[in-house]
Amino acid sequence: MILHLDPGAPAWMRVGAEALLALHISGAATALVSGPAAMILPKGGRLHRLTGNVFFVSMLAMTGLGAVIAPLLSDPFSSVGGAFAFYLTATGWAAVIRGPGRIGRFEPLALAFILAVASAAVTLGGRAIASPSGTLDGQPWQAAFIIAGLCALAAGTDLVVVLKGGVSGPARTLRHLWRMCLALLVAALSFSAQPKAQPEVLRGSPIWMIPALLILAGMIYWLVRVQLQRRRRPAAMAPGALSRT
Repeated sequence: MILHLDPGAPAWMRVGAEALLALHISGAATALVSGPAAMILPKGGRLHRLTGNVFFVSMLAMTGLGAVIAPLLSDPFSSVGGAFAFYLTATGWAAVIRGPGRIGRFEPLALAFILAVASAAVTLGGRAIASPSGTLDGQPWQAAFIIAGLCALAAGTDLVVVLKGGVSGPARTLRHLWRMCLALLVAALSFSAQPKAQPEVLRGSPIWMIPALLILAGMIYWLVRVQLQRRRRPAAMAPGALSRT
């Protein structure tokens, strides 16, 4: 990754940009280790909470800095993707920190933020379509609209939470799960799309898609598992259920 700074940029700006890039890469590496660990470890346990905390901080560092650095890399799509992943991490964390059935100022602000990200993604997609190549800085227009669609989906679920005044039970767990897992998936896909960050012998190899596929499989597994538990719970609480167990 090369920072596209003006040749006449002062030394302090170059040092600062390089430091931000180093923090971004360090955050990405930490997130790609702590995230899968949190996914595998028993949910609610001490180690799960510890690795989850590390993942939360590292993802915020990676995505927040990435959104700032991306314009210096002539990659505006990554800036939008970084903002989306930042939002996923923050709201996924808030889902378990916030008490059941409660909201605060954060949730409406998060909704406004993701709508702004969706708008930015649509704008970039429109600029890519208008270009002769159908791309913007090498990125296809479809990528922008995929991000915009995911942002719209997330905004819809946020709107439901705001209107209901919070979320509780399995729905709260599902909100936490899919947002954290999708944020990790974005990080894995981002790494697979960075050949310069990969060992030369495996640069550009399809093998780098394996972590993303495993994360996707893990996310589907946990979402299905929670949904099944959600359906079994009413049956377990039905009259006479305890006497039959």
